[in-house]
Amino acid sequence: MELQNLDCRKGSLESSTSIRSLGRRAETLTNKKQVVHDHSNNDRTVTPIISEVPRKQKIFAQVQFLTLCWTLFLAGWNDGTTGPLIPRIQEVYNIGFAIVSLIFVFGCVGFIVGALANLYLTDKLGFGKLIFLGSLCQVVAYIIQCSAPPFPAFVLAYSINGIGGALQDAQANGFVATLKSNPETKMGILHAAYGLGAFASPFIATQFAQLPRWSFHFLVSLGMAVFNSILLIVVFKLKSQDECLSLGGEVIPEPSAEQDVTTSSFRQVLRTKAVHLIAIFILIYVGVEVTIGGWIVTFIIHERGGGPSSGYISSGFFGGLTVGRVLLLPLNRKIGEWRVLFLYTLLAIGLELTIWFVPSLIGNAVAVSIVGMLLGPMYPIAMNQASRVLPRWILTGSIGWIGGFGQAGSALLPFITGAISSARGIVSLQPLLISMMTIMMALWWFVPAVPRRVE
Repeated sequence: MELQNLDCRKGSLESSTSIRSLGRRAETLTNKKQVVHDHSNNDRTVTPIISEVPRKQKIFAQVQFLTLCWTLFLAGWNDGTTGPLIPRIQEVYNIGFAIVSLIFVFGCVGFIVGALANLYLTDKLGFGKLIFLGSLCQVVAYIIQCSAPPFPAFVLAYSINGIGGALQDAQANGFVATLKSNPETKMGILHAAYGLGAFASPFIATQFAQLPRWSFHFLVSLGMAVFNSILLIVVFKLKSQDECLSLGGEVIPEPSAEQDVTTSSFRQVLRTKAVHLIAIFILIYVGVEVTIGGWIVTFIIHERGGGPSSGYISSGFFGGLTVGRVLLLPLNRKIGEWRVLFLYTLLAIGLELTIWFVPSLIGNAVAVSIVGMLLGPMYPIAMNQASRVLPRWILTGSIGWIGGFGQAGSALLPFITGAISSARGIVSLQPLLISMMTIMMALWWFVPAVPRRVE
């Protein structure tokens, strides 16, 4: 009997030892190897990549994001170029405010065409092909402009550039808006890159505006655009958005049960009220932003007696824009993005009043920079709000339409400014900006504040 009990205890001890041994072995296999099951039910061991894959995906996601930041940097570079070059363009082509404003008209046409094309082509071509196509449009535009062709060809290039800018802006914003990790911060940084480009370009454009070969500024832009095209095709490889997101470690959710599979995303976007409210808001916002950057130099020269270096004031505005998109992120979170936009708009209107009524060159220059800082967060805030209130299955198309249609404001409002200035003088710039900011604030009131997005 004792022998029997001894045997039982021994067997139990051996079983316990065996279990512990198996546990240690399983732990070793987890750390060192990975079991992969194939269709023939045979197990095989491979070198694990448990810790390697997420790290590689994280790095690749950062490369994707930085590539999109470069694309937005080039967009800002393009918009920041116009203001310092306008006086030289008027001189070279012997044209007034109304005719030079055709630059903005042709750009507006290009942006609207690009926005509509993006909405239609997103499902057909996909993210990678469409954003690369947009970059090629910019390359073509700069090739035309760098030779200072006759004015009709020169302004036609702005239409081609507008199409390319709308496609890239739409796809870049749609991509970042779908990210799960810190999308608000990344959207702010993405548009800070735009501001950085718009801040840098007036320094170069102001120098070229004083040279005989002024149009060679567009050779610099051409080199940057070619580099942008190479980056886009190397990093994204013409793949769809979901494929690119997966390569960066993003989890792609299954389509929602509420998705209307019988209706095209094109129609779903166009029948969503919030999309159009945000799109019109962005149109006015971008118009205000580019109008200040494009016409403030002319205003300072004519109304405040500024010299040839007044182009640097445009850099001050876009520098403030860049700083605001990063520096004000904590305040945006603390107050709430929907509410804080009203505060920024009211402060910007107050500063525009000082620029209008206080004839101080230095004071105006400082005020312009602070206005840029206050306006800076508004675009990423609007895009973040769109990502909260719109369903994911129409988010890319919606943000594409919002971004593309909104970019038309960068042409429409500056043209209106030029047309009014032709009749009333450039002094009309400030009352026009104040009225547009007031309309912008009123529109934002109707944008949904509470997230209603369904995954």
